[in-house]
Amino acid sequence: MPMTATAVRVDASHDAARINRPEPLAALFADGGFFQRDRSLHPPAHAPGYKSSVLRSPRNALLSLENSVSEITGPVFGHNDIGPLDNDLIRNYAKDGDPVGERILVHGRVLDETGRGVPNTLVEFWQANAGGRYRHKKDTYLAPIDPNFGGCGRTLTDEDGYYYFRTIKPGPYPWRNYVNSWRPAHIHFSVFGSGFAQRLITQMYFEGDPLIPICPILATVPDADALNRLVAPLDLNASTPFDSLTYRFDIVLRGRRSTYFENRREGN
Repeated sequence: MPMTATAVRVDASHDAARINRPEPLAALFADGGFFQRDRSLHPPAHAPGYKSSVLRSPRNALLSLENSVSEITGPVFGHNDIGPLDNDLIRNYAKDGDPVGERILVHGRVLDETGRGVPNTLVEFWQANAGGRYRHKKDTYLAPIDPNFGGCGRTLTDEDGYYYFRTIKPGPYPWRNYVNSWRPAHIHFSVFGSGFAQRLITQMYFEGDPLIPICPILATVPDADALNRLVAPLDLNASTPFDSLTYRFDIVLRGRRSTYFENRREGN
């Protein structure tokens, strides 16, 4: 399945009667200007070890296109757009019981390059089930579909940029890169700014996963610190006794400390 995006703490308080427009991601300043982008942190588009990149990577210089008005002015999301179980993947698809697997909580903050929280930001997440299978017609992995797990949800950051959601820890799965290639357990993230053109996508991985160092996709990330920012550490202090462990994943939108976003390699 496609690779996705990253972040720090989640779920938002938003006045339904008066929706505040999120701060544009492109307008994050420090000391009167932007932090310089470090383009060396991003993988090359053409990475033979990641086989599918060979055919889909561009061979010519990229063109810069001006955004349309609709791309930079909307959509604007508020709490009226979020259901009461949207950030609870354990319950939001359950039919006749809880899904199978390890119960976890993921939390963090969406931050700008100065460490300020970015409020009212739509954060979406999707993942495989505990057996490593997505609820998707093209996923034919032999692991069974869990009838009580949909694998997707969303939430809004609060005034401090904080978010959180409950879910089942996803399982690893094989993929047709080489004979025995496996993807580490991961959760996909999408973060929206004030327009569709500002959508950023990444993936979160789990601390201590032995598949991370041997994943062909993650091997294309040239900087160890950038790779570490995709790995969520265990946050035992925020865990629920006799219920669920918690992992913390902070998303930094721009600058030298930025999270790696797969759809904006050319400059976060």
